[in-house]
Amino acid sequence: MRYLSLCVASASVVGILLTTGPAGAAASGSALRPQSETAATAAADVKDADGKSLGTAELSETPAGVLLTVKLSGVPPGEHALHLHMTGQCEGPDFKSAGGHYNPESKGHGYKNPEGPHKGDLPNVYVGQDGTLTVDAFVPSVTIAPGAQSLLDDDGTAIVVHAKLDDYSTDPAGDAGDRIACGVVEKK
Repeated sequence: MRYLSLCVASASVVGILLTTGPAGAAASGSALRPQSETAATAAADVKDADGKSLGTAELSETPAGVLLTVKLSGVPPGEHALHLHMTGQCEGPDFKSAGGHYNPESKGHGYKNPEGPHKGDLPNVYVGQDGTLTVDAFVPSVTIAPGAQSLLDDDGTAIVVHAKLDDYSTDPAGDAGDRIACGVVEKK
């Protein structure tokens, strides 16, 4: 009987998801922000310190934030921090021109920080021995479209891969080490 109840509950959730209207708002009148017929999109060509393209980061606006899909090759194997940085500049070889993390709310760094996280804090990624990275990450409550928390504000945004992993607590950048790859986010 318990199994049957879970199935019914799951079917109800699927039903709600399937009844989402064409503008992206749930038919039940949920508080989600409406999404236009053609969602705002952006992309970044992610390059290493020598200017060699490693791949792309694709960004798609959703009613609740931005979905980020990163596909890279030629990245050093191991664990790496992945962040959105506050300035859309990627001058090598150190990529310091990208500034600090995207942080429109002036919060502390890291998921473990009671005063955090930054909007630009993303989960760590793992790169296998073949040097490829494919990851999806969700950034809640930000937009590509103009607005207070737009990734495409006046000075833009960059996506950065760091040499080490993020400890999720050390301010300002999680002790993630050098910036080894960077891409400027641009509207498509």
